[in-house]
Amino acid sequence: MKKLFILPLLLLLASCYNQERNCKDFKTGKFTFTQVIDKVKKTSTFERTQNLQIETFEGKTDTATVRWVNDCECILQKLHPKNMQEKKSISMRIMTTNKKTYTFEYSYVGEAKKEIGTVTKTD
Repeated sequence: MKKLFILPLLLLLASCYNQERNCKDFKTGKFTFTQVIDKVKKTSTFERTQNLQIETFEGKTDTATVRWVNDCECILQKLHPKNMQEKKSISMRIMTTNKKTYTFEYSYVGEAKKEIGTVTKTD
């Protein structure tokens, strides 16, 4: 009988826990993003203003427009795409935030497969 009472209580408490999301703190600024590509850690740096994101990766710099859908979601579109793949917009959604980092999911607009990453604010 005790177990029947404790289990719903634990489920109720767990469902009340909300992850922190202070997305406005991460809409603009300077950031780093590290990801694993072909089993090698690679880091890119980027600076985001309200309307632009300028990213440097492996010595190459790209600029994208940023269109905020709401405080936690935006659409990135490269300004000067070099091929069909780069013409695709990227949807980005901040899922959780901490003091200097946020975890986000991203994908090409319209595609179901989503990737997850963590970004660190450097300024």
